[in-house]
Amino acid sequence: MHTTAVLVFAVVYLGMLLGELPKLQLDRTGVALLGALVLMITGVVTLEEASDAVHLPTLALLFGMMVLSAQLRLGGFYTAITDRLERAPLSAPALLAALIGLVGLLSAVFTNDIVCLATAPVIIAGCRERGLAPIPFLLGLACAANVGSAATLIGNPQNMLVGQVRGLSFSAYLAVAFVPSALGLAATWLVIALRYRGRWTTDPRPGAAAGSPDRPPFDRWQTTKGLVLAGVALLAFLVLPWPRELVALGAAALVLTSRRFHSSQTLGLVDWELLVLFVGLFVVNHALLETGLVREAVAGLARQGVDLERPGWLFAATVVLSNTVSNVPAVMLLLPVAAAPIDGPLLALASTLAGNLLIVGSIASIIVVEQAAGEGIVIDWRTHARVGVPVTLLTLVIAGGTLWIAGG
Repeated sequence: MHTTAVLVFAVVYLGMLLGELPKLQLDRTGVALLGALVLMITGVVTLEEASDAVHLPTLALLFGMMVLSAQLRLGGFYTAITDRLERAPLSAPALLAALIGLVGLLSAVFTNDIVCLATAPVIIAGCRERGLAPIPFLLGLACAANVGSAATLIGNPQNMLVGQVRGLSFSAYLAVAFVPSALGLAATWLVIALRYRGRWTTDPRPGAAAGSPDRPPFDRWQTTKGLVLAGVALLAFLVLPWPRELVALGAAALVLTSRRFHSSQTLGLVDWELLVLFVGLFVVNHALLETGLVREAVAGLARQGVDLERPGWLFAATVVLSNTVSNVPAVMLLLPVAAAPIDGPLLALASTLAGNLLIVGSIASIIVVEQAAGEGIVIDWRTHARVGVPVTLLTLVIAGGTLWIAGG
Protein backbone atom coordinates (compact mmCIF):
# COMPACT_ATOMS: atom_id res chain seq x y z
CA MET A 1 0.00 0.00 0.00
CA HIS A 2 2.78 2.39 0.97
CA THR A 3 4.66 1.62 -2.23
CA THR A 4 1.62 2.38 -4.37
CA ALA A 5 0.98 5.64 -2.52
CA VAL A 6 4.58 6.76 -3.00
CA LEU A 7 4.65 5.79 -6.68
CA VAL A 8 1.37 7.59 -7.40
CA PHE A 9 2.57 10.67 -5.53
CA ALA A 10 5.85 10.68 -7.50
CA VAL A 11 4.07 10.36 -10.84
CA VAL A 12 1.50 13.04 -9.98
CA TYR A 13 4.09 15.56 -8.86
CA LEU A 14 6.22 14.77 -11.90
CA GLY A 15 3.12 15.74 -13.88
CA MET A 16 2.85 18.94 -11.84
CA LEU A 17 6.48 19.70 -12.71
CA LEU A 18 6.20 18.94 -16.43
CA GLY A 19 2.63 20.17 -16.86
CA GLU A 20 1.71 16.81 -18.41
CA LEU A 21 2.70 13.16 -18.57
CA PRO A 22 4.75 12.11 -21.61
CA LYS A 23 2.79 10.20 -24.29
CA LEU A 24 -0.54 10.95 -22.60
CA GLN A 25 -3.06 13.70 -23.28
CA LEU A 26 -3.18 14.83 -19.66
CA ASP A 27 -2.62 18.27 -18.19
CA ARG A 28 -1.98 18.93 -14.49
CA THR A 29 -5.66 18.52 -13.62
CA GLY A 30 -5.88 15.23 -15.50
CA VAL A 31 -2.73 13.93 -13.80
CA ALA A 32 -4.03 14.78 -10.31
CA LEU A 33 -7.42 13.20 -11.03
CA LEU A 34 -5.81 10.07 -12.48
CA GLY A 35 -3.63 9.72 -9.39
CA ALA A 36 -6.62 9.98 -7.07
CA LEU A 37 -8.57 7.42 -9.12
CA VAL A 38 -5.67 4.93 -9.07
CA LEU A 39 -5.41 5.27 -5.28
CA MET A 40 -9.12 4.56 -4.85
CA ILE A 41 -9.28 1.74 -7.39
CA THR A 42 -6.32 -0.06 -5.79
CA GLY A 43 -7.78 0.34 -2.31
CA VAL A 44 -4.97 2.49 -0.97
CA VAL A 45 -7.59 5.14 -0.21
CA THR A 46 -11.22 4.21 0.35
CA LEU A 47 -14.05 6.37 -0.94
CA GLU A 48 -14.79 7.44 2.63
CA GLU A 49 -11.16 8.38 3.23
CA ALA A 50 -11.04 10.27 -0.05
CA SER A 51 -14.17 12.18 0.92
CA ASP A 52 -12.66 13.06 4.29
CA ALA A 53 -9.38 14.13 2.67
CA VAL A 54 -11.06 16.75 0.48
CA HIS A 55 -11.30 20.05 2.35
CA LEU A 56 -14.82 21.12 1.40
CA PRO A 57 -14.67 24.62 2.98
CA THR A 58 -11.80 25.53 0.63
CA LEU A 59 -13.65 24.25 -2.43
CA ALA A 60 -16.84 26.01 -1.34
CA LEU A 61 -15.07 29.35 -0.87
CA LEU A 62 -13.28 29.03 -4.20
CA PHE A 63 -16.49 28.10 -6.03
CA GLY A 64 -18.48 30.92 -4.44
CA MET A 65 -15.90 33.57 -5.34
CA MET A 66 -15.68 32.24 -8.90
CA VAL A 67 -19.45 32.59 -9.32
CA LEU A 68 -19.34 36.12 -7.92
CA SER A 69 -16.53 37.06 -10.30
CA ALA A 70 -18.47 35.51 -13.18
CA GLN A 71 -21.39 37.85 -12.41
CA LEU A 72 -19.14 40.88 -12.81
CA ARG A 73 -17.58 39.53 -15.96
CA LEU A 74 -20.96 38.86 -17.58
CA GLY A 75 -22.16 42.28 -16.47
CA GLY A 76 -19.28 43.90 -18.35
CA PHE A 77 -17.70 45.38 -15.22
CA TYR A 78 -14.14 44.27 -15.98
CA THR A 79 -14.48 45.36 -19.59
CA ALA A 80 -15.93 48.77 -18.75
CA ILE A 81 -13.48 49.71 -16.01
CA THR A 82 -10.43 48.55 -17.98
CA ASP A 83 -11.66 50.24 -21.17
CA ARG A 84 -12.23 53.51 -19.33
CA LEU A 85 -8.74 53.36 -17.91
CA GLU A 86 -7.24 52.62 -21.33
CA ARG A 87 -8.94 55.72 -22.75
CA ALA A 88 -7.78 58.04 -19.96
CA PRO A 89 -5.49 60.92 -21.07
CA LEU A 90 -2.40 59.51 -19.37
CA SER A 91 1.19 59.07 -20.46
CA ALA A 92 2.33 55.48 -20.99
CA PRO A 93 4.16 55.18 -17.63
CA ALA A 94 1.20 56.77 -15.80
CA LEU A 95 -1.21 54.45 -17.60
CA LEU A 96 0.92 51.47 -16.58
CA ALA A 97 0.88 52.65 -12.95
CA ALA A 98 -2.90 53.08 -13.01
CA LEU A 99 -3.36 49.67 -14.63
CA ILE A 100 -1.14 47.94 -12.08
CA GLY A 101 -3.00 49.61 -9.21
CA LEU A 102 -6.41 48.71 -10.64
CA VAL A 103 -5.50 45.09 -11.36
CA GLY A 104 -3.90 44.72 -7.94
CA LEU A 105 -7.05 45.99 -6.24
CA LEU A 106 -9.39 43.80 -8.31
CA SER A 107 -7.22 40.74 -7.74
CA ALA A 108 -7.25 41.26 -3.99
CA VAL A 109 -11.05 41.08 -3.92
CA PHE A 110 -11.81 38.72 -6.81
CA THR A 111 -10.01 35.65 -8.09
CA ASN A 112 -6.89 36.85 -9.92
CA ASP A 113 -7.24 34.29 -12.71
CA ILE A 114 -10.66 35.61 -13.71
CA VAL A 115 -9.40 39.21 -13.55
CA CYS A 116 -6.66 38.31 -16.05
CA LEU A 117 -9.04 36.39 -18.28
CA ALA A 118 -11.52 39.28 -18.41
CA THR A 119 -9.14 42.22 -18.76
CA ALA A 120 -6.39 40.93 -21.07
CA PRO A 121 -8.43 41.30 -24.30
CA VAL A 122 -9.47 44.83 -23.33
CA ILE A 123 -5.89 45.83 -22.58
CA ILE A 124 -4.68 44.46 -25.92
CA ALA A 125 -7.41 46.31 -27.83
CA GLY A 126 -6.82 49.55 -25.91
CA CYS A 127 -3.07 49.47 -26.49
CA ARG A 128 -3.55 48.91 -30.20
CA GLU A 129 -6.01 51.77 -30.49
CA ARG A 130 -3.59 54.12 -28.74
CA GLY A 131 -0.54 52.90 -30.61
CA LEU A 132 1.06 51.49 -27.45
CA ALA A 133 3.12 48.31 -27.34
CA PRO A 134 0.90 45.80 -25.47
CA ILE A 135 3.64 43.61 -23.98
CA PRO A 136 4.69 45.86 -21.05
CA PHE A 137 1.04 46.34 -20.09
CA LEU A 138 0.31 42.61 -20.34
CA LEU A 139 3.35 41.85 -18.19
CA GLY A 140 2.07 44.46 -15.74
CA LEU A 141 -1.29 42.70 -15.74
CA ALA A 142 0.19 39.27 -15.02
CA CYS A 143 2.57 40.45 -12.29
CA ALA A 144 0.08 42.83 -10.64
CA ALA A 145 -2.60 40.12 -10.57
CA ASN A 146 -0.30 37.89 -8.54
CA VAL A 147 1.11 40.61 -6.28
CA GLY A 148 -2.29 42.19 -5.63
CA SER A 149 -3.94 38.84 -4.92
CA ALA A 150 -1.40 38.20 -2.17
CA ALA A 151 -3.01 40.94 -0.06
CA THR A 152 -6.07 38.92 1.00
CA LEU A 153 -7.19 35.39 1.75
CA ILE A 154 -9.59 35.42 -1.20
CA GLY A 155 -7.28 36.77 -3.90
CA ASN A 156 -6.13 33.42 -5.28
CA PRO A 157 -6.67 29.67 -4.76
CA GLN A 158 -3.58 28.99 -2.64
CA ASN A 159 -4.41 31.83 -0.25
CA MET A 160 -7.95 30.47 0.12
CA LEU A 161 -6.48 27.04 0.89
CA VAL A 162 -4.08 28.36 3.52
CA GLY A 163 -6.72 30.57 5.12
CA GLN A 164 -9.35 27.84 5.29
CA VAL A 165 -7.13 24.97 6.45
CA ARG A 166 -5.27 27.06 9.02
CA GLY A 167 -8.34 29.05 10.08
CA LEU A 168 -6.61 32.40 9.59
CA SER A 169 -8.36 35.65 10.46
CA PHE A 170 -9.15 37.65 7.34
CA SER A 171 -8.37 40.98 8.99
CA ALA A 172 -5.22 39.72 10.75
CA TYR A 173 -3.81 38.38 7.49
CA LEU A 174 -4.67 41.62 5.69
CA ALA A 175 -2.76 43.55 8.36
CA VAL A 176 0.37 41.49 7.58
CA ALA A 177 0.02 41.21 3.81
CA PHE A 178 -1.24 44.66 2.78
CA VAL A 179 2.08 46.50 3.03
CA PRO A 180 4.22 43.96 1.11
CA SER A 181 1.51 43.69 -1.52
CA ALA A 182 1.21 47.47 -1.95
CA LEU A 183 5.00 47.93 -2.05
CA GLY A 184 5.19 44.98 -4.43
CA LEU A 185 2.84 46.70 -6.87
CA ALA A 186 5.07 49.78 -6.77
CA ALA A 187 8.12 47.58 -7.39
CA THR A 188 6.33 45.96 -10.33
CA TRP A 189 5.72 49.35 -11.92
CA LEU A 190 9.32 50.42 -11.35
CA VAL A 191 10.77 47.28 -12.96
CA ILE A 192 8.56 47.47 -16.06
CA ALA A 193 8.87 51.26 -16.43
CA LEU A 194 12.67 51.00 -16.39
CA ARG A 195 12.71 47.98 -18.66
CA TYR A 196 10.52 49.58 -21.36
CA ARG A 197 11.62 53.19 -20.97
CA GLY A 198 11.47 54.85 -24.39
CA ARG A 199 9.91 51.77 -26.01
CA TRP A 200 6.21 52.28 -25.38
CA THR A 201 4.81 52.89 -28.84
CA THR A 202 3.87 50.87 -31.91
CA ASP A 203 1.65 51.39 -34.93
CA PRO A 204 -2.03 51.99 -34.02
CA ARG A 205 -4.41 49.18 -34.97
CA PRO A 206 -8.18 48.75 -34.58
CA GLY A 207 -9.19 47.07 -31.34
CA ALA A 208 -11.78 44.39 -30.67
CA ALA A 209 -15.38 45.41 -31.13
CA ALA A 210 -17.42 46.17 -28.03
CA GLY A 211 -19.88 43.41 -27.27
CA SER A 212 -17.67 40.58 -28.58
CA PRO A 213 -17.51 37.36 -26.48
CA ASP A 214 -14.34 38.64 -24.79
CA ARG A 215 -15.86 42.09 -24.16
CA PRO A 216 -19.45 41.75 -22.93
CA PRO A 217 -21.49 44.99 -22.97
CA PHE A 218 -21.75 46.93 -19.73
CA ASP A 219 -24.92 46.26 -17.73
CA ARG A 220 -25.31 48.76 -14.91
CA TRP A 221 -27.81 46.72 -12.88
CA GLN A 222 -25.91 43.43 -13.13
CA THR A 223 -22.65 45.17 -12.27
CA THR A 224 -24.22 46.91 -9.30
CA LYS A 225 -25.65 43.61 -8.11
CA GLY A 226 -22.23 41.97 -8.29
CA LEU A 227 -20.42 44.84 -6.57
CA VAL A 228 -22.97 45.03 -3.76
CA LEU A 229 -22.71 41.31 -3.14
CA ALA A 230 -18.92 41.52 -3.22
CA GLY A 231 -18.94 44.45 -0.79
CA VAL A 232 -21.26 42.68 1.64
CA ALA A 233 -19.16 39.51 1.46
CA LEU A 234 -15.94 41.44 2.05
CA LEU A 235 -17.47 43.23 5.03
CA ALA A 236 -18.61 39.90 6.45
CA PHE A 237 -15.12 38.46 6.01
CA LEU A 238 -13.64 41.40 7.89
CA VAL A 239 -15.98 41.87 10.85
CA LEU A 240 -18.32 38.89 11.22
CA PRO A 241 -17.51 35.46 12.68
CA TRP A 242 -19.46 33.67 9.94
CA PRO A 243 -17.61 30.93 8.00
CA ARG A 244 -16.19 32.49 4.83
CA GLU A 245 -17.27 29.57 2.68
CA LEU A 246 -20.92 30.02 3.69
CA VAL A 247 -20.77 33.75 2.97
CA ALA A 248 -19.32 33.03 -0.48
CA LEU A 249 -21.93 30.34 -1.18
CA GLY A 250 -24.67 32.74 -0.11
CA ALA A 251 -23.39 35.33 -2.58
CA ALA A 252 -23.23 32.66 -5.28
CA ALA A 253 -26.82 31.64 -4.59
CA LEU A 254 -28.00 35.23 -5.05
CA VAL A 255 -26.00 35.51 -8.27
CA LEU A 256 -27.69 32.41 -9.67
CA THR A 257 -31.17 33.83 -8.97
CA SER A 258 -30.92 36.00 -12.07
CA ARG A 259 -33.51 36.92 -14.68
CA ARG A 260 -30.82 38.15 -17.05
CA PHE A 261 -28.09 35.51 -17.12
CA HIS A 262 -28.82 31.82 -17.52
CA SER A 263 -27.13 29.63 -14.92
CA SER A 264 -25.23 27.85 -17.71
CA GLN A 265 -23.57 31.17 -18.59
CA THR A 266 -22.51 31.85 -15.03
CA LEU A 267 -21.41 28.31 -14.23
CA GLY A 268 -19.63 28.13 -17.58
CA LEU A 269 -17.17 30.72 -16.26
CA VAL A 270 -16.34 28.66 -13.16
CA ASP A 271 -12.90 27.05 -13.40
CA TRP A 272 -14.06 23.49 -12.85
CA GLU A 273 -10.64 22.11 -13.80
CA LEU A 274 -9.05 23.99 -10.90
CA LEU A 275 -11.62 22.55 -8.50
CA VAL A 276 -10.92 19.04 -9.80
CA LEU A 277 -7.17 19.69 -9.42
CA PHE A 278 -7.76 20.52 -5.76
CA VAL A 279 -9.78 17.34 -5.22
CA GLY A 280 -7.15 15.13 -6.84
CA LEU A 281 -4.27 16.67 -4.90
CA PHE A 282 -6.13 16.45 -1.60
CA VAL A 283 -6.49 12.68 -2.10
CA VAL A 284 -2.93 12.10 -3.36
CA ASN A 285 -1.35 14.13 -0.54
CA HIS A 286 -3.54 12.37 2.05
CA ALA A 287 -2.29 8.99 0.86
CA LEU A 288 1.34 10.07 1.16
CA LEU A 289 0.80 11.56 4.65
CA GLU A 290 -0.72 8.28 5.83
CA THR A 291 2.54 6.47 5.00
CA GLY A 292 4.41 8.54 7.61
CA LEU A 293 7.19 9.24 5.11
CA VAL A 294 6.59 12.98 5.16
CA ARG A 295 7.22 13.14 8.91
CA GLU A 296 10.37 11.06 8.48
CA ALA A 297 11.58 13.24 5.61
CA VAL A 298 10.99 16.45 7.56
CA ALA A 299 12.83 15.03 10.57
CA GLY A 300 15.70 13.87 8.34
CA LEU A 301 16.05 17.30 6.76
CA ALA A 302 16.05 18.90 10.20
CA ARG A 303 18.93 16.65 11.25
CA GLN A 304 20.84 17.91 8.21
CA GLY A 305 20.20 21.52 9.24
CA VAL A 306 17.25 22.14 6.89
CA ASP A 307 14.47 22.61 9.41
CA LEU A 308 11.20 23.35 7.61
CA GLU A 309 9.66 24.33 10.92
CA ARG A 310 11.89 27.40 10.89
CA PRO A 311 10.41 30.32 8.89
CA GLY A 312 13.51 30.93 6.79
CA TRP A 313 13.73 27.39 5.49
CA LEU A 314 9.96 27.17 4.97
CA PHE A 315 10.06 30.44 3.01
CA ALA A 316 12.86 29.12 0.76
CA ALA A 317 11.16 25.76 0.25
CA THR A 318 7.90 27.47 -0.71
CA VAL A 319 9.61 29.63 -3.32
CA VAL A 320 11.48 26.67 -4.85
CA LEU A 321 8.51 24.30 -4.90
CA SER A 322 6.16 26.96 -6.26
CA ASN A 323 8.36 27.25 -9.33
CA THR A 324 8.74 23.52 -9.84
CA VAL A 325 5.34 21.95 -9.17
CA SER A 326 3.32 25.25 -9.19
CA ASN A 327 2.03 27.15 -6.17
CA VAL A 328 -1.16 25.23 -5.30
CA PRO A 329 0.55 21.80 -5.16
CA ALA A 330 3.48 23.37 -3.29
CA VAL A 331 1.20 24.82 -0.63
CA MET A 332 -0.67 21.53 -0.23
CA LEU A 333 2.63 19.72 0.23
CA LEU A 334 3.98 22.15 2.83
CA LEU A 335 0.83 22.83 4.84
CA PRO A 336 1.34 19.86 7.20
CA VAL A 337 4.65 21.33 8.46
CA ALA A 338 3.42 24.94 8.62
CA ALA A 339 2.28 24.92 12.23
CA ALA A 340 3.59 28.22 13.65
CA PRO A 341 1.28 31.28 13.64
CA ILE A 342 3.48 33.12 11.10
CA ASP A 343 3.66 30.08 8.80
CA GLY A 344 0.19 30.62 7.31
CA PRO A 345 0.86 34.16 6.06
CA LEU A 346 4.36 33.03 5.04
CA LEU A 347 3.01 30.23 2.82
CA ALA A 348 0.39 32.49 1.25
CA LEU A 349 2.75 35.37 0.49
CA ALA A 350 5.77 33.34 -0.62
CA SER A 351 3.84 30.98 -2.89
CA THR A 352 1.91 33.81 -4.55
CA LEU A 353 4.82 36.18 -5.10
CA ALA A 354 7.06 33.35 -6.33
CA GLY A 355 4.54 32.75 -9.09
CA ASN A 356 5.90 35.73 -11.05
CA LEU A 357 9.33 34.18 -11.54
CA LEU A 358 8.41 32.02 -14.56
CA ILE A 359 5.39 31.83 -16.84
CA VAL A 360 4.47 28.39 -15.50
CA GLY A 361 4.65 29.63 -11.89
CA SER A 362 1.02 30.79 -11.84
CA ILE A 363 -2.22 30.24 -13.72
CA ALA A 364 -2.64 34.03 -14.03
CA SER A 365 0.59 34.37 -16.03
CA ILE A 366 -0.33 31.42 -18.26
CA ILE A 367 -3.73 32.99 -18.98
CA VAL A 368 -2.18 36.32 -20.01
CA VAL A 369 0.40 34.64 -22.25
CA GLU A 370 -2.25 32.49 -23.94
CA GLN A 371 -4.59 35.45 -24.42
CA ALA A 372 -1.74 37.40 -26.00
CA ALA A 373 -0.85 34.49 -28.29
CA GLY A 374 -4.42 34.39 -29.52
CA GLU A 375 -3.96 38.01 -30.68
CA GLY A 376 -0.64 37.31 -32.36
CA ILE A 377 1.45 38.73 -29.49
CA VAL A 378 4.35 36.51 -28.45
CA ILE A 379 5.49 36.61 -24.82
CA ASP A 380 8.16 33.94 -24.53
CA TRP A 381 9.88 32.84 -21.35
CA ARG A 382 12.80 35.23 -21.88
CA THR A 383 10.53 38.24 -22.34
CA HIS A 384 8.60 37.30 -19.22
CA ALA A 385 11.71 36.49 -17.17
CA ARG A 386 13.29 39.89 -17.83
CA VAL A 387 10.43 41.36 -15.85
CA GLY A 388 9.31 38.40 -13.75
CA VAL A 389 12.68 37.62 -12.17
CA PRO A 390 13.42 41.13 -10.78
CA VAL A 391 9.78 41.59 -9.74
CA THR A 392 9.87 38.27 -7.88
CA LEU A 393 13.16 38.99 -6.15
CA LEU A 394 12.09 42.47 -5.06
CA THR A 395 8.66 41.40 -3.81
CA LEU A 396 10.07 38.38 -1.96
CA VAL A 397 12.64 40.57 -0.21
CA ILE A 398 9.87 42.99 0.80
CA ALA A 399 7.64 40.14 2.00
CA GLY A 400 10.47 38.42 3.84
CA GLY A 401 11.29 41.62 5.71
CA THR A 402 7.64 42.17 6.61
CA LEU A 403 7.24 38.60 7.87
CA TRP A 404 10.45 38.86 9.89
CA ILE A 405 9.09 41.98 11.60
CA ALA A 406 5.65 40.40 12.12
CA GLY A 407 7.19 37.23 13.54
CA GLY A 408 8.98 39.22 16.18
